[in-house]
Amino acid sequence: MKHKLRGSLCLLTGTVIWGSAFIVQSVGMDYVGPFTFQVFRSLLAVIFLLTLAFLLGTKKQSHRNSPHSWRDPLLWKTGLFCGIALFAASSLQQIGLVYTDAGKAGFITAMYIVLVPICGLFIKKVPSISTIISIGVATIGLYLISCVGVSKINIGDIYLTGGALCFAIQIVLIDELGSTLDGLQLNCVQNLVCLGLSIPCMVLTETPKMDAILSCWLPICYAGILSSGVAYSLQIIGQKDLPPTAAALIMSLESVFAVLFGWLILHETLTLTESIGCILVFSAVILSQIPFKKQKSI
Repeated sequence: MKHKLRGSLCLLTGTVIWGSAFIVQSVGMDYVGPFTFQVFRSLLAVIFLLTLAFLLGTKKQSHRNSPHSWRDPLLWKTGLFCGIALFAASSLQQIGLVYTDAGKAGFITAMYIVLVPICGLFIKKVPSISTIISIGVATIGLYLISCVGVSKINIGDIYLTGGALCFAIQIVLIDELGSTLDGLQLNCVQNLVCLGLSIPCMVLTETPKMDAILSCWLPICYAGILSSGVAYSLQIIGQKDLPPTAAALIMSLESVFAVLFGWLILHETLTLTESIGCILVFSAVILSQIPFKKQKSI
């Protein structure tokens, strides 16, 4: 129970950061292209995580087979797979934000709560009854928060749907391969992979300008250090104590926090419908923790 609480708090903290980061990511698209934003975001994350790992002394663990060793082959294998999934998810999300408003983007992205248990079926994991009910309640809540009155589907929605699938794959990969690895190190490697894949995309598709990048320094720093650096590390640490579907439900609260931060910071109006949606999503997360039936394998 103690470990479960620790994992939930880690994921909840990361979710608060992601919810606020949705605002700065949207602002960032006013200055630079999605791949330029992602290159500098990932670069800052790698620098921050390497510095933090050095200060915390993880470099002292030198045994090749240690889960805290930079030379552990599993670390680089898992980081490669997670990094590819994270690159695809983040890229599709950033591109989608160019065409779609942040509210609908938050809803579509959070649909990984449905896709994670579907992906889990391929590795013979069946979600519990409480989880299935929670997913349904959360989906209704997310719709009320983001999509009431929205009737048009555009190309951005398609990009975001692909991004949600890639986020689901990344969540499952961390659960399956990263449970024994150091969270800071794994996050550093996956961001390094994301950086390596983003650079050629930026060079081939965009024309980055230094004055635009400098004008966007605050959103890039926030997304790089807090969202990519801190929040994704907390995700990896939190998933050690929770099954992936339960973790995805907690992380879906990023849509709720995005709305709340918009209300607090940007003074946006929080409608009755959005308020009901927030309550439903919070209720779904609480409901998912009630053990009606244990998760089992086929």
